[in-house]
Parts: sequence; C-alpha cells; structure tokens
Amino acid sequence: MLKVFCSPARYVQGRDATRELAQQMRRLGLTRRPSIIAGPRTRHATEPLWRDTFGAAGMEFEVIAFGGECSGPEIDRCIAEAKRTGAGCIIGVGGGKALDTARAVADALDLPVVCCPTIASSDAPCSALSVIYTPDGVFAECRFYRRNPELVLVDTSLIARAPVRYLVAGMGDALATWFEADTVHHTHRSNVVGGASTQAALAIARLCYQTLRADAREALAAARQGAITPALERIIEANILLSGLGFESGGLAVAHAVHNGLTAAPQTHHYLHGEKVAFGTLVQLVLEGRASEEIAEVMGFCADVGLPLTLRQLGIEELSPDQARLIAERAVAPGESSHHEPFELTWVAVKDAILAADALGRDFLARRSAAGG
Repeated sequence: MLKVFCSPARYVQGRDATRELAQQMRRLGLTRRPSIIAGPRTRHATEPLWRDTFGAAGMEFEVIAFGGECSGPEIDRCIAEAKRTGAGCIIGVGGGKALDTARAVADALDLPVVCCPTIASSDAPCSALSVIYTPDGVFAECRFYRRNPELVLVDTSLIARAPVRYLVAGMGDALATWFEADTVHHTHRSNVVGGASTQAALAIARLCYQTLRADAREALAAARQGAITPALERIIEANILLSGLGFESGGLAVAHAVHNGLTAAPQTHHYLHGEKVAFGTLVQLVLEGRASEEIAEVMGFCADVGLPLTLRQLGIEELSPDQARLIAERAVAPGESSHHEPFELTWVAVKDAILAADALGRDFLARRSAAGG
C-alpha cells in the first residue's frame, strides 16, 4: 500500500484574518465571483468584514443561506443557488456542517472551495470529505472528494468570541486523533484517503494530543474572557489543522464509529460532534484494552475541560437494550472505521465497551466529586 498524505493548499490563521480573505484568495488565483454559504447568525456577524475585504479587492460576492443541516436536500438546494448566481468559487463560513455543505457543493460543480471556520468545534475545515446527515440529524454517509480546500482561513478573533462550548467540543474531536491514528498505523490499515500513514501524519497526530494536554486549560481561561493568547492560538491550531491533517492522513478507528452510532439515538442530537467523539475515544480505549493509567489520563483531561465521560452527559439517561444494540450495530456497519481495529469486531463487543466506558466515567466522576475535585 502506498503512503498518502493530503492537506489544504494554504492554511492561514490569526487575529482579524477575515480582513485578508480576498488578498489570500488572490494569491491562489481565486478571483472569479465567490458564493458564500453561511447561516444567518454567521452572516450577521461577518458580512461587514466580507464587504470590506471583497470591496477593497474589487470582487463581487453572493451569499447562499445555509439551512443548518448538511443533508442531501440541503446540498442540492445550495447547488441550485450556486448555479443561479454563476459562482466561480465556493466559500463556506461557519461551523462544520456549513463547511461540509460548501465542500459538497464545490465538488458537485467542480469549483475551488475556501473554508472559513468561525468556531473551532471540529477538524472538518481542512478535509476533503463531508459528513452527511439525514434532514433530522442521523448520520447517513461520508462523501469523499478529489481535493482538499484551496484555502483554510481561520480568524481567531471570531473564534475567541464564540461560545466556549464549541472550543471544548473541538478538543473532543482532536482528542481522538492520536489514538485512532496510532491504531491504524499498528494494524496497517488505510487512512481516510486510501493510503498508508506517513511519519508526518503520525507526528502531527501525536503533537495534537500533546498540545491538548499542555495548553487546553490555559486556552479555556483565555476563551472565557474572549482573549486571544498564544495558548488559545495553539489550541485552535490543534483543533483545526493538527487534528484535520492527523485524522485524514493518519486514519480513523472506533472513536468516530461510536459517534456515528450515537447519532441514531435522538437524545444525542443536541450534543456536538466532538462531544460524542470524546466519549467514543473512551469506548475505543476500553475496547482495545489500553492500560488503566492511559484511560485515567484521558478521563482526567475530559473532566478538566468539560467533555462528557458518560452516556447521561450525552442526554441518554437510561440506555435500553434495544437502543444499545442500535448504536452498536451502527458503529460496526460495513465500511465503518471501527473495522480498522486489529481484531474482528462485533456489535456485542462494542455494546459492552460502551457500557463499560460509561461505568468507568460514572465512577471517575463520583470519586472526583467525593474528593472535592
């Protein structure tokens, strides 16, 4: 198997970066009429910046209102709108689902795509794929594209003003990166782009975890004040760039498959992708029989930053046998990343790991509470 590493053509991050969006696009030759896919709140917060940057560059733009869910019908509607406006480039602005929709539209129309996350809630911005859901929020499929975004522009001023929960969720998504890449490497399975892992991908995935452990707490303190500090900049980079490169070129395993399974439970629909992935990481560590010290380290990190350790923290007060089976069967569906594990995986094994991880999480939180932590 050939080793394959992929990445966006250009990554730009920093304070007030949106003001340089048009300039950065010009550097890449992206000067044809852009269509911006963004939800109403994102548009309200950032349209004045778009007018400034594109106005200074003499570029006209159109805005396509994003409906909130990256689903087949929403993608088709946005494709029709982009055709109507004569788009020469697609720009996604907002959270992961808006960016996933933008990539799907750009791929369908064979147009370049620019991703401008306004929250650091997932590692979606740098990737060449979209996670597609049904209109009511259940995971449906992953769509894979021919190329990564031409430009990922990360305005840390916008991210610092966003609710802190999104930053924490991004840490949950990033938390899985090293453990999944490590598993894929040792099992000699393929990464997300169909190749073997490179040393670069593994090093990036490892650095992602190291950065979380070193900077998460300080970054959260800054984010709660809306302040941009070096620690916050590093965590934003870990959530978006390091995790994005690490998961795509390193590979996925059980953690993300459990996330996909959890979307089958309606109680979890109000929880963010990274929150479910964080619990999925704990399930993966239990399923793989990792050392108790390693599991305790991950649980301690999650508890410190506010990531869920139990099913109750994901809205599931009591997991019925039927629902447990539904979640576990979805996690081991054909083609799922759970099959990158070094052993044959059954829904029963995943179900047991979910229950055991939940029990470990409840016990950890109870002991921490009793100790006054």
